[in-house]
Amino acid sequence: MKVLFVTPSFYPATSYGGPTFVNRAFCDALAKDEAVELRVLTTDANGPNRIDLTSVEAAAVYEVNYCRRRLPPDIAPGLLRRLPKMIRWADVVHLNGVYSFTTIPTLALCRLMRRPVVWSPHGALQTGRQGSHPRRKKLFEKICDALCANDLVMIHSMSLEEQQESLPQIRNARYAVVRYGTELPEPKRPRSRAPGDLRLLFVGRLHPIKGLENLFAALTLTKQQATLAVCGEGSSAYKAQLRARVRELGLDERVHFHGSVSGESKEQQFRAADICVVPSFRESFGLVVAEALARGVPVIAAQETPWQGLVQERCGLWVSNEPAELARAIDRAATMPLAEMGSRGRAWMEREFSWELVTGKMLHQYDALMEAGSKFDGQALPQLTSRES
Repeated sequence: MKVLFVTPSFYPATSYGGPTFVNRAFCDALAKDEAVELRVLTTDANGPNRIDLTSVEAAAVYEVNYCRRRLPPDIAPGLLRRLPKMIRWADVVHLNGVYSFTTIPTLALCRLMRRPVVWSPHGALQTGRQGSHPRRKKLFEKICDALCANDLVMIHSMSLEEQQESLPQIRNARYAVVRYGTELPEPKRPRSRAPGDLRLLFVGRLHPIKGLENLFAALTLTKQQATLAVCGEGSSAYKAQLRARVRELGLDERVHFHGSVSGESKEQQFRAADICVVPSFRESFGLVVAEALARGVPVIAAQETPWQGLVQERCGLWVSNEPAELARAIDRAATMPLAEMGSRGRAWMEREFSWELVTGKMLHQYDALMEAGSKFDGQALPQLTSRES
């Protein structure tokens, strides 16, 4: 099976946060299947900058084609020149992102060439109109919806919540839920903890949607003298705003900003943490939850994230992201058996979130689209399964 993975950015474009890491991990796992020949078509966009391609190591078993961005955020004419030939080569196209330079040309060419498309919005359809230019985005969605009318497009959602909230925007595509996976490194060793010594960890993009201000406020309400490590990057203006808020709340000694972390520095942060906190106002998946649990770190996640399983699996708390509720959750967690919770979380990740399991489910969706396209060429396609895989 020949798979073309089209995305406006790709690793090491770490400015874009979680999707960068999850896309690379997915491609690495997918390419391990001997029946798959994978190619990636992308740009060198990396937020306000471009990737230094001279420092990029080639992927071991698949080809990554970086096209030069000429205009921000991700406009690369060279990608348009290469796109028709690469779509013609592919059996199935996996498209990433929504309000990007790559989206409409890919959907249009796939419809013209009758190539099946799996489309991963990464939550953009949930939150898109809440940001800037809502009218432009509404028009963009209408064009995309029209290009999906051939029924060869399946939208890949990472939760039922994302699927339900995306349906009003794109009605002509099929939907299926396939949760992404996580790597399974060695779990952290439990540390001895003195009374009142509680280390909290936040890892993610620094953006208002992540709910950090609520977490800062919660620290002033909790009975614990907990410390918080904040790991991530964002705009200079927003980082300054967060630091100012920490000073206003008198949390300078308890909140520490570490910038973007990856590799061993990221592992060190997980090893040092007692609890990972995800106070977001919205997440389509929330990769950091899976990353923390895979390392044996319990999680407190907001109910605006699709992680209610934390409660059923007894490896964390799922609460409102209001400051008072977050504070109560931190106080409660401090009295819980964190090492045992971490072990249960790790077992959950091994059981349901391994990349081998995830890629198997995605390959099933690829096969279903390809089979439907070959049997019903020129006709309406049957409804593909729309359930959590």
